[in-house]
Amino acid sequence: MHDSRSSIRSRRRLVRKTALAATAALAAGLVVYVPSVSAAPAAPAGEPTDIKTVSSGWTIPWGTSWLPDGKSALVTERDDFRVWSISADGATKKQVGTVPESQTTGGEGGLMGVAVDPQWATNHYVYVMHTSSEGNRVARMTYDGSSLSGYTVLLKGIKKARYHNGGRLAFGPDGYLYATTGDAQSKPLAQDKNSLNGKILRMTRDGKPAPGNPFDNYVYSLGHRNPQGIAFDPQGRLWEAELGDATRDELNLIKPGKNYGWPTCEGNCNVSGMTNPKKTWGVAEASPSGVAIVDGAVYMAALKGQRMWRIPINADNENVGTAKAFYVGQYGRLRSVTTVPGAKALWLSTTNADGNGGQPDGADKIFRVTIG
Repeated sequence: MHDSRSSIRSRRRLVRKTALAATAALAAGLVVYVPSVSAAPAAPAGEPTDIKTVSSGWTIPWGTSWLPDGKSALVTERDDFRVWSISADGATKKQVGTVPESQTTGGEGGLMGVAVDPQWATNHYVYVMHTSSEGNRVARMTYDGSSLSGYTVLLKGIKKARYHNGGRLAFGPDGYLYATTGDAQSKPLAQDKNSLNGKILRMTRDGKPAPGNPFDNYVYSLGHRNPQGIAFDPQGRLWEAELGDATRDELNLIKPGKNYGWPTCEGNCNVSGMTNPKKTWGVAEASPSGVAIVDGAVYMAALKGQRMWRIPINADNENVGTAKAFYVGQYGRLRSVTTVPGAKALWLSTTNADGNGGQPDGADKIFRVTIG
């Protein structure tokens, strides 16, 4: 017993001496070697804790974009080209206009993405992506807080097809507008740097190619089949969700000038010059549309998969964590997922009235998901 107590006292004296020596060395500006200790794993980001209906009576609500004050959002309906304003609590829903010269394609085309200008308070600009007679367009309108007007075409000539029209819009932290385009069911277009299809495009508020684009045109990245989700994380990185063909859907980390493989690759491949996705899924469990980022994770809405995926991302590196599915089969086809300003929450919309969901017009809903 005496030897044991003596040993404990000796260890304590050694710890105190080591601590004092380290303190003195730090004070002298010296580097102290401390034996490595396994750090506790970082606490996981919150997961969805609650879901409630914000608004009902919708028919294919495709795109959602919040006004900068966070008090209301604009929502597009794909097949009838209507744009609505809805309050944050869902209590007020008002049609503010329609988008001129819009057409459907009998499939996935129509009025798709919407993006409110971050400087809306001063310029009142709102941007939409829609199908028209000659192809898909990016257009700008003026929204004065009650109605839309002043339709102006910014970019046209994006080929359309029944399917694979892309359609998502988002402003980046650089102040430029990003747009996703599908391959319009013509695979070679995705690899053609001079084509607007199968790409992520980057442009100014006036519809010109953004300065610094990698190929001196609109193209920011290429090799995409049907990208329908884009979102920027707090580090300014661009994440994209993409519908695959028959085998793999993708979550990509987008970098300027990179080639994401389609149609050479679907999912991962080892072809030189191609950039692999950060995560893939079988098409039956995903078929992704919108994405949003909250509290250290990408949230991805799935159409055929009828679920919302949560994929943890790391602020310090490009690794992603284990994907986890929520609401599997509970609400049907999930189209748009959007971060609620100033809150750890999402808006999540269904498109069960799109012909694949088997539900009538007016059956779609918008939910608010709380992230705990």
